[in-house]
Amino acid sequence: MDTTVTQSPDTHQQRQQAVVKALLRVLPERSILWRDEAVTPFECDGLSAYRQRPLAVALPETHEQVGAVLKACHELNVPVVARGGGTGLSGGALPNAMGVTLSLARLNRILHIDPLARTAVVECGVRNLAISEAAAAHGLYYAPDPSSQIACTIGGNVAENAGGVHCLKYGLTVHNVLRVRGFTVEGAVLELGSEALDAAGLDLLAAFIGSEGLLGVATEITVRLLPKPQVARCLLASFDDVGKAGDAVAAIIAAGLIPAGLEMMDKPMTAAVEDFVHAGYDLNAEAILLVESDGSPEEVEEEIERLRAVLDQAGATQVSVSEDEAQRLRFWSGRKNAFPATGRISPDYLCMDASIPRKALATMLQAINDLQTTYGLRCVNVFHAGDGNMHPLILFDANDPDQLQRAEAFGNDILRQAVQLGGSITGEHGVGIEKLDAMCTQFTDAEREQMLAFKAAFDPKAQLNPGKMIPMLARCGELRPGPGQGMGQTLALKEALATLPRF
Repeated sequence: MDTTVTQSPDTHQQRQQAVVKALLRVLPERSILWRDEAVTPFECDGLSAYRQRPLAVALPETHEQVGAVLKACHELNVPVVARGGGTGLSGGALPNAMGVTLSLARLNRILHIDPLARTAVVECGVRNLAISEAAAAHGLYYAPDPSSQIACTIGGNVAENAGGVHCLKYGLTVHNVLRVRGFTVEGAVLELGSEALDAAGLDLLAAFIGSEGLLGVATEITVRLLPKPQVARCLLASFDDVGKAGDAVAAIIAAGLIPAGLEMMDKPMTAAVEDFVHAGYDLNAEAILLVESDGSPEEVEEEIERLRAVLDQAGATQVSVSEDEAQRLRFWSGRKNAFPATGRISPDYLCMDASIPRKALATMLQAINDLQTTYGLRCVNVFHAGDGNMHPLILFDANDPDQLQRAEAFGNDILRQAVQLGGSITGEHGVGIEKLDAMCTQFTDAEREQMLAFKAAFDPKAQLNPGKMIPMLARCGELRPGPGQGMGQTLALKEALATLPRF
């Protein structure tokens, strides 16, 4: 969907000329893009149903240049949207039609690895997986591992508080970042956190991580590294009923077991990924679980036996244990490739990101199944079962406006159901523009007003990533329909674009 805000040609061109002129004073010409064909690759992130071209794209190569760009834009009252690898799935990096997209991809150096302190200092454009690759020589790695880790950047991970398949045991980005350095909207230096055990004052680092670029721009991140486990083995369990698989997840946690990873896929998702990567999945199973144990050989052996007993008791029809590292990686290859595998069976998909209590997994999966009938669209399911972070993928064709509208309504009903079950509208993908309407269900007017006030303390004129994450208070009542009506995401997007600064 093209969401470009209509401006008179003269207004747009004049503003663009003024912005490019200001950027040329702080960046070399090679670091500025503004012609249509040059900025087109930046018109969306992983939520490709929505596209919009910015006035210009700035590609700074140093920390100082980032601060200079922000200062120049602040003086011109120009919105700024920071962008990492562009792999986000909630539209968080959707450009502002009258703003600058600040691409941080060129800040991609690993500055320092300290094997004694088990830390790494990296620039924001470093790929997630590159940190572990660099630390491997010291027997260390960076634990958060989103499915897009081969391409996503650590700066984007900080913005969205990304997780991954091993977040159950090792935590999200917020649990693995010690310090962030960057800049405020005015271009002033900002430093949050510390390499020490704690930092004085309010814990603004935790608030900054997951703030989706609304509070500042991170350029340098200090992350915690962990020793690579001596052994890791993966169990692959099959179930003849999705409800049994969901109950097995709850039983594992109830038994006091915290696996390194605990993932679930339903039958349609299993079929899609098996056809893609040939991981050795049971195609007759209604659902499969991937359960990983890591640690010392003795710890793993004991945990594997306990896990197997729980799975058998929960009704698993088949349990396989990886015999070597190659088989373990093959088991995980299907889960890691779930999104590209889905792209092979559908022109487009919306990936939801609801989190629910583990005990409600079976209830939620049944609700999703019922919604497929309601909206006439298919949905395949893959998720971080251990912490209840679900990723239903709604299949549709974006070339059909009716299908897009139904997919949006389908997704918003899933999010509403998650809230009703005591969960959250997002676990790791963020709100962006995708979940603006769902914020009206999750939070009260007073709570959203507090969020806006907190943002205003960092960004009084709302120049950083405007129109994202926090919906305008006046519209939430209007956007709350009854069950089965969706939540009007297209209307919310129009609202968000209508509130962006005009020049």
